[in-house]
Amino acid sequence: MKPRKIPMRKDIVTGEMFPKKELVRIVKNQENQVEIDPTGKINGRGAYVSLNPELVKKARDKQILDKALETKVSADFYQELLAYVEHQKARKELLGK
Repeated sequence: MKPRKIPMRKDIVTGEMFPKKELVRIVKNQENQVEIDPTGKINGRGAYVSLNPELVKKARDKQILDKALETKVSADFYQELLAYVEHQKARKELLGK
């Protein structure tokens, strides 16, 4: 049996390639609203960030999402993203997946 191909995506903060499941997708839809896309299927321009709180803070400090999504991302969204990433990281460590 052939091994399954693991989809890889580039983290916009570090520029490294990671398996898609280890990243969180941020999407800008047609109404220029920026949101977290846990399913990875929402229509719009997407960017991937690692599930590492330090990298989310670095993205906030350098306004990396603003450049990648070509729109202004609010400070509130960065706080929401940081809380989501911390939750997912804790969940991953708890469940061991």
